[in-house]
Amino acid sequence: MATTNRASFDKQLGELQNDLLMLGGMVEKAAIRAVDALRTRDIAASEQVVKDDDAIDILRFEIEERCIHLIAQQQPLAGDLRQIIAILHIAVELERMGDYAEGIGKISMMMGDEPPLKPLVDIPRMADLATGMLRRSLDALVGRDVEMATEVCNADDEVDQLYDQVYQELLTYMIHDPATIQRATFLLWTAHDLERLADRATNIAERVIFSVSGKMVEINRPNY
Repeated sequence: MATTNRASFDKQLGELQNDLLMLGGMVEKAAIRAVDALRTRDIAASEQVVKDDDAIDILRFEIEERCIHLIAQQQPLAGDLRQIIAILHIAVELERMGDYAEGIGKISMMMGDEPPLKPLVDIPRMADLATGMLRRSLDALVGRDVEMATEVCNADDEVDQLYDQVYQELLTYMIHDPATIQRATFLLWTAHDLERLADRATNIAERVIFSVSGKMVEINRPNY
């Protein structure tokens, strides 16, 4: 009987992880498409990013419900429980990351036909770095790789540096020409969403470390 229960638990846990990876893929695609649509001024693509966020929300809640059901049904302990809790928390982080992609889509829609204030170079770079962090954090989950998860946390510095660079540049535009304030603000909002997306990838990596080691740690965080 115990062997049967274990096999059932492992099967359900594997299915949860697979759906979590699917959710991660949806979020990564949404973030990349949102920034690309902003850069090319493709309003239809931006609208689609916003619409597609519903599917991300639905899958997140399905994963959450199944995690709770599995805990109630199997009453797992120690490492098994940590794995389920990690999946539950990561699903929430991914859903919030999807919201940031949706937010960028809405920003693009608000801009309408108006071109960005400046050619987009640093913002797409931020998107590449942040989605790369997301991808590696989920790879670390699958491989139970603490070293890779730690590297994801450390990679957040480069995203933060790019955000500071974008912020300072756009602030300069606004100071020198108040007429640029609205257009600069749109890009600031976009950069902020991407900076937060990278922060959420860091949170996922920290959850991976917790799942494997049993220790909840904050890596590469500022001291206040």
